[in-house]
Amino acid sequence: MANITEDLLKNFQEFLYSANRDLSENRYNPAISSYFKAIAILCDSVIYKERGLLPKNHRERFLFLEVQYKDAYNLISPLFKEYTNSYNIRVQKEKVLRLKESVEKLKTIFQIKI
Repeated sequence: MANITEDLLKNFQEFLYSANRDLSENRYNPAISSYFKAIAILCDSVIYKERGLLPKNHRERFLFLEVQYKDAYNLISPLFKEYTNSYNIRVQKEKVLRLKESVEKLKTIFQIKI
């Protein structure tokens, strides 16, 4: 369990680093993708800690959050559409900043200090 938890947190840090770098270089589409992946990994680390399993997909992740962490669910559920829209539509800086801010809010909700 410790290795998976450590790996998840390392992956979180890597995606967060990439997102911050892409944001600073005005690459908003890769930044929004990396921020959302960081968010998903943060959620997965909490799910793994509590349940001992990893969600297979976004649907499972969102279902767990909706039941166990309503605040987290309400925070990130609307962000999913922005993330998937970034596959085809150019993203504006304001939307990226919203995801960046959501990472910090999610850390507070989950009481994670990284």
